[in-house]
Parts: sequence; C-alpha cells; structure tokens
Amino acid sequence: MAVRNRTEVTDFVLLGLSSWPEMKPVIFGIVLTMYLIAVLGNALLVIVACVDSTLQTPMYFLLRQLSFIDIFLTTITIPQMLVHTLAVSQTISYNLCMVQLFFFMAVGSMEGHVLAAMAYDRYVAICDPLRYSVVVTQHLCLRITLTSWVVVSLNSLLYSVLVSRLAFCGNRVTHFFCDITALLKLSCTRPVVNEMLIFTEGAAVVVSPFFFILGSYARIGAAIAHMHSAVALRKALSTCSSHILVVLLLYGSVIRMYLRPSSSYNLDQDRQVAIFYTVVTPMLNPLIYSLRNQEVKGALRRLFRKLCTSDFLS
Repeated sequence: MAVRNRTEVTDFVLLGLSSWPEMKPVIFGIVLTMYLIAVLGNALLVIVACVDSTLQTPMYFLLRQLSFIDIFLTTITIPQMLVHTLAVSQTISYNLCMVQLFFFMAVGSMEGHVLAAMAYDRYVAICDPLRYSVVVTQHLCLRITLTSWVVVSLNSLLYSVLVSRLAFCGNRVTHFFCDITALLKLSCTRPVVNEMLIFTEGAAVVVSPFFFILGSYARIGAAIAHMHSAVALRKALSTCSSHILVVLLLYGSVIRMYLRPSSSYNLDQDRQVAIFYTVVTPMLNPLIYSLRNQEVKGALRRLFRKLCTSDFLS
C-alpha cells in the first residue's frame, strides 16, 4: 500500500460495534440501557457519598472519584457510538478523533490509579487500624488524585501527539471510537515507537497501579491469615470483596486489550471486549458497591426516605 501524507486524512469512519446492519437496532437498545444505568447509578452514588454525613471519609471520597470517572469514561465514547449506530454517516473529524483518544486514555488510566489508592486505604484500615485516621486523610487522597491526573494526562498527551504524527493509509476504523490499537492498524508503516511506548512507559503508567494493588492485597492477606477473630475476618473480607471484584473486571479486560503484541490484535474481537470496559464495568461498579456495602445501602435508604418524606409533605 502506498504511503500517503497524513494530512490527506481529514476524518475517520467509525465502523461501529457490528458489521451487520440488522443488529444495529438491537445493539442501540442494549447499549443505551446499559449507558443510562451506568450514568444514573454512578451519579446516585456520587450524590449519596456527598450528602450523607456517615460517608464523609477518605474511602468514600475515593469512591466518589471512581464514580465520576465511570460517568466520564462512558460519556466519552457511548453517546457518539449510539448516534453512529442509527445515523447514515459514521464519520468523526480528525481533530475530534485525537481529542477523544486523549480523554479516553487519560480517564481510562485514571481509573486504575483510583483503585490503587482505594487498595492502600483498605491496606491501612486492616493492617494498621489504630493509625488509619492519621495516615489516610482527605488531604492525602486529594493529593494522590491530583498527582494521578497530572501523570495520566501527560501520558495521554504523549500518545495522542505520537498518533497524530502517523501517516495513515486509510480512514476506516474498525471500532466504535478512536482507540489507539485501531488507529495504529491504519498506519502506513509499523509504528515501532508507539508500540515500544505501550510496552514500556504505557505499561508503567497503566499496569503499575495493578502491581501496587497486588502488593497491598498480599499484605492484607498476610494480616488476615493471622486474625484469630471470626468477626474481624468476616469484616476484613467484606471490606475488600467489592474492591477486588471491580479490580478484576477492569484489569481483566484492559490487559486482554492492550498489553499484548500488535500481531495478535483482532479488531473485530477487540471492539467487543472494549464495550465491556467502556460501559459494562462502569454499569456494574455502583451495583457492586451498593449491594455489597452496608454503609452505602444504609445511606441510600436514608436518602430515599428523605426524598419520599419531602414529596409527601409537599
């Protein structure tokens, strides 16, 4: 294929989640339902964690950040995908594609950093409970959050700039959003620098929180093994179970998608996996934390009771 100048590509055609036209109405209905559940569920969790006085702790500050990220992550990709599913035109401008790539990579990476901060919160709560209020503070969580945003934003900016400098030999993207793996496939030459960055600097930013989580839970597991109280053991397991499930959902799909050689990419399968971490996981996160967390369930009951009482009195 002849190499063309990258400036010839002024827009991209997003081929969507499926190549079968008869499946588009079904896909639209399913994805729209999941998107609404994800946004409303996470928004409700943010509201409850903000207004309920019992949830004004560092752990629920981090949970609010996770819910905010999930709302942002789904909104970056899914509304556009829904419009393209039923629209005649499925094009996205070159500049808007690069903007979407930047925000998706930054927000997606940020989710792992928040989960790592939550793992540290659980580690201190279980392994050093007497010093928890001194070690884990709102100020510390805020500093971790702001620092993480800076790191993931710089990382995402680097990738976006490198992708924007590629020469593309086509504009038909086998995906429903501007994902880096799909764009690299359109490069006229093998993007060696980009691939090296994915497995070095990118792996450090994306996977390092995962290894931090593993280390935290190794210490937690050792502490749990020495617990002689059945009540303390159940409480520790209950505290960690929701977080572990969310971590497995996120990193299972992310590692499957990005941390493998480019020769093994299958874009048809990858876009199906992508729908999992762009909407399914954000939809499940608030359900996991609300159904398995007694404090959140209690806060939700109090909120609904107040709303019902105010509506009745009015």
